[in-house]
Amino acid sequence: MITFLVCLAVLVIGYFVYGKYVERVFKPDYNRKTPAITMQDGVDYIPMPTWKILMIQFLNIAGLGPIFGAIMGAKFGPASYLWIVFGSIFAGAVHDYFSGMLSIRNQGASLPELIGKYLGNEAKQTMRVFTVLLMVLVGAVFVSGPAGLLAKLTPDALDITFWAIVVFLYYILATLLPVDKIIGKIYPIFAIAILFMALGMLVMLIVKSPVLPEITSFSSLKNTSPDNNPIFPMMFVSIACGAISGFHATQSPMMARCLKTEKHGRPVFYGAMIIEGIVALIWAAVASAFFYENGMEENNAAVIVDSVTKEWLGIAGAFLALLGVIFAPITSGDTAFRSARLIVADFLKMDQKKISKRLLISIPLFIASFLILQINFDILWRYFAWCNQTLAVFTLWAITIYLTKEKRNYLITLIPALFMTMVCVSYIFIAPEGLSLNPTISYIVGGVATIISLILYIIWNKNSNFAKDRIN
Repeated sequence: MITFLVCLAVLVIGYFVYGKYVERVFKPDYNRKTPAITMQDGVDYIPMPTWKILMIQFLNIAGLGPIFGAIMGAKFGPASYLWIVFGSIFAGAVHDYFSGMLSIRNQGASLPELIGKYLGNEAKQTMRVFTVLLMVLVGAVFVSGPAGLLAKLTPDALDITFWAIVVFLYYILATLLPVDKIIGKIYPIFAIAILFMALGMLVMLIVKSPVLPEITSFSSLKNTSPDNNPIFPMMFVSIACGAISGFHATQSPMMARCLKTEKHGRPVFYGAMIIEGIVALIWAAVASAFFYENGMEENNAAVIVDSVTKEWLGIAGAFLALLGVIFAPITSGDTAFRSARLIVADFLKMDQKKISKRLLISIPLFIASFLILQINFDILWRYFAWCNQTLAVFTLWAITIYLTKEKRNYLITLIPALFMTMVCVSYIFIAPEGLSLNPTISYIVGGVATIISLILYIIWNKNSNFAKDRIN
């Protein structure tokens, strides 16, 4: 329990200390008018209260990740605690903050446009396709999970197909209507409910004081995964949204179009990621207690959530907790489709004031998601997780280029960019759904790819400085 409480404290301290430093590096302009003020359109660019934006941002980025991902990541042992803590503070929150603030500085631009601005037109075109694909994957993943849970809570006649249709219908409304009509009204309520759920689990952790893994030495970080999957890179992909997630950078621009001042960027973007890290840490601890008592044979995170909440919170508490697990992915799925619509609209330069134009973009996205939904959920989730982290790599490199050009401390994103490059390349070579190569070969390939990325960055930096010297 001591390790868990220390990690919890470090996450909170990280927001106030490192978050403040990251803010100073960016240098927000409190007097600068934001796109929410200068580009109001009554649909996507709408000024909203900061507390409400924070709750929406948290719910947008949460989904199933900090719960299901943390539960599966806990199988690797207490190393999962460290990844959640340090990943959130030094990678995920930095990634989310800069993607949101750069969007504000670029008229609320979506992620592919930002990546294109700093990594070039080829990267922009690639990211347009890749990001929309990820958003459709997210939509499909976050239909299947909630629909399955709702089917368990309702009569047999209301099966998973019925609930999948209901969720899709809701997605259509949330994607097409102005951001303040559904998202702005119900998201803060759902976010508060999920936070209360996490708080309830935290209180029960302290009251019950179950046996939890402790970090007392380097040897205590040993891999406890029953599948013999290596901690690196498998754990770093399993725990995505609870540490760093490329999906978040697709959501930050949506809230960047609603923020009334740059002053509130840190609590909204950096703060939402730290809150998510706290939720992930709590569920990692809950899962650790479950695995200690029941063994690690259970692979269904939903079953673990159901079992623990019933035992710790009673029937009523378990019902509320399950509703929280249902609301979280649904409210990430709909904003995924909304983000996809905005990305395509930016690419086509299509105004979104008329609902007919919103429908023109949205209908193909929903059809594609429905087709993807036919894939086995476990496979779908793993591909989503890898695509998610790969997108984070491109975002971190784009931010690094921005910081380098602005002559600011680029190391705060260069180091995470290199680390995540190693993670993603190694994963696709070692994972069963990838090439299933020998770990040693996978690490060598990942290391070479990371070194090449660093060399290309150094060459670009030198050429950039040389060109500036010639101009001067």
